[in-house]
Amino acid sequence: MTKAAELAKMGEVLTNSQIGGRRNILINGAMQVAQRHTTTTDSNGFPVDRFKASVGNMAQLAQTLNQNTVSDLSGFTKSIKITTTTPETELTGGKLFRITYSAEGLDLQQLKKGTSDAEKLTLTFYVKSSITGTYAITFFDDSNSRIIGTTYTISSANTWEKKTILIAADTTGTITNDNTQGFKINWILGTGPSFTGTDNSSWGAYADGKLANGHTAAVITTNGATWELTGVQLEVGSVATPFEHRSFGEELGLCQRYYYVLGEGSGERMGTGGYYSSSGMQFPVRHPVEMRATPTAEVVTGTGYYLTNGASSDAHNSISIDGATKRSTSFYNSSEASGTAGDHAIFLTANASAKVALLSEL
Repeated sequence: MTKAAELAKMGEVLTNSQIGGRRNILINGAMQVAQRHTTTTDSNGFPVDRFKASVGNMAQLAQTLNQNTVSDLSGFTKSIKITTTTPETELTGGKLFRITYSAEGLDLQQLKKGTSDAEKLTLTFYVKSSITGTYAITFFDDSNSRIIGTTYTISSANTWEKKTILIAADTTGTITNDNTQGFKINWILGTGPSFTGTDNSSWGAYADGKLANGHTAAVITTNGATWELTGVQLEVGSVATPFEHRSFGEELGLCQRYYYVLGEGSGERMGTGGYYSSSGMQFPVRHPVEMRATPTAEVVTGTGYYLTNGASSDAHNSISIDGATKRSTSFYNSSEASGTAGDHAIFLTANASAKVALLSEL
């Protein structure tokens, strides 16, 4: 490329506001953060942070979802991998399986959606599947129940392919500037006819037939079929730029707004507090970041899973939230503690399977 051509290309990119500052609207697009687990069989679970599997009306389907190690795609080391272990034999009615990403309205105001200055968007991602064919992908504006979609094709089985999708600007429907869901991306992996058959090539009011229109690939009806995703980037403008790699620490902090692990495994010091009675103890924790909303607790329970002051004689099976805000949470156990009212205490995990997390997902 000549110098003149190089400068012209740079000017094109700058015109589209693609250089400078954070470009990727999405979090954890390289699939590096997986606080919940690295493998799950929950078809409604999170294989990695911020990317969720969702199944509807399928009693038979079983899958393994995991954070997979990638060795055949330069620049990336992790992906989401979906493996069908018990296939759905027939896709009828409202059956649906998809991977979704949900973004807060607070993170989407640069789209200028619903105004005459509304911006186009560009989505890029790398995908690999054992099943070739046509896959649907849709974009949903939750604030106004508006949707647009298209399809992409996997041409070669078990080969990483880069996909670039341009999303039209939408001058109708402003995204609410708050912490509720403002925008959702749906990668469809299987659907019944209830979600196909209605044109979705331009922004319009949501209809079931638009959600997966055009999808034909048979990932969830094929035993052993696999589908992988990584390098997901959503950016303002019509120019796809190289993937924006952020540090692991930064991505983890962004993910902790939605899910935060307080303690996992044996011997984790989760917080300090005290006995408010001979059988009750309480301890507060400060969140590392402000969570999206007041969190709920995710607690793995079991005999003697938790201890105060490391004393096996003061073992607990569980803990509960006593009170919480977006910035802090107070935990307690009101009946299993054994101490002296007014004494200081340290609360620990005491089993390899113990886990306490805070959940504030969209």
